[in-house]
Amino acid sequence: MPQHTKFLNVFFVLLLISACNSGKNKKNSAAEKGKGPISIDVSIAHYQSFSNLVEANGNILAQESVQLKPEMSGRIVFLNIPEGKLVAQGTLLMKLFDDDLKAQLKKFNAQLSIARKTESRLKSLLQLNGINQQEYDVALTQVQNLEADIDFTNAQIRKTEVKAPFTGLIGLRRVSLGAYVSPIDVIASLQESSVLKVDFVLQEAHANSIANGNVVDVLDDQSQVFKAKIIGIEPLVNAGTRNIQIRAIVQDAKGKLRPGAFVRVQLDVAKNKEAILVPTNCIIPETRFKKIAVVKNGVVDMRTVETGYRGESFVEITSGLNLGDTFAVSGILYLKPKAAVSIKLIKP
Repeated sequence: MPQHTKFLNVFFVLLLISACNSGKNKKNSAAEKGKGPISIDVSIAHYQSFSNLVEANGNILAQESVQLKPEMSGRIVFLNIPEGKLVAQGTLLMKLFDDDLKAQLKKFNAQLSIARKTESRLKSLLQLNGINQQEYDVALTQVQNLEADIDFTNAQIRKTEVKAPFTGLIGLRRVSLGAYVSPIDVIASLQESSVLKVDFVLQEAHANSIANGNVVDVLDDQSQVFKAKIIGIEPLVNAGTRNIQIRAIVQDAKGKLRPGAFVRVQLDVAKNKEAILVPTNCIIPETRFKKIAVVKNGVVDMRTVETGYRGESFVEITSGLNLGDTFAVSGILYLKPKAAVSIKLIKP
């Protein structure tokens, strides 16, 4: 037999032996893998506190704010608008021309004086049966009508004045002395900013997580943090946005915030709620349900759960997982129902 033929025969024999050994090893490995339990890490379900921080946009409001306007049309004859200064409640800020009203008031006062004298004489005659009741009633009605005319004229005169309704900082003057103004013209603004409010909105889903007295964080454009206490919650949900409006009092503004400023409001709607939390990778999503691998007596039970708040690294379990249950935290993708496992408990 030629030498090269003998060499080829030996080569093929060795190759066959190697293939048989390889198949045998794979078969043994697969068998061993099928017989032995899967090693996984597990944790025990227990209650933990967590925070659900929500951020909303808000606007700063003054405790009291008003746009000053005249109640009637007329020419300005007096103007006292100290721009940017503090004015006391009741300070006269503007006066309209009222000479015609004063002349009318003088006329009514003169007529009233005569009417009262007439009423007094007729009353004496009525007591002596010198006149009938109707004549006296006419005189009394005349007195009452003139008194009403005087009251109305005095009210009209008061309408020619614009006074500060409360103590506060007055804004920029919008009119000039001698100008003719009407009730639609703004004279200036008045702000009582010793106390500031912040208005913001939250989604309807968080309505039951907040209440009067809760404290929230208010952040300005420089990310300075101020505390604010909720004082009111609008009971009506906006039908278009499904939001609710909330108002809080800023407690420590110290002149660093101004009415009308845009701020961010942060609040914890969970309020350190106690709940069962699991790592996000423990949840097995399916078409209609979410499941988690629970281990009991070394066997896997795929249990359907319901989840609540979802954070960056954990998920709140609202139902389906009980306190003290052991659940898998590793090897999730390789687990099947009723699979045998060997477990290693890790610290939560």
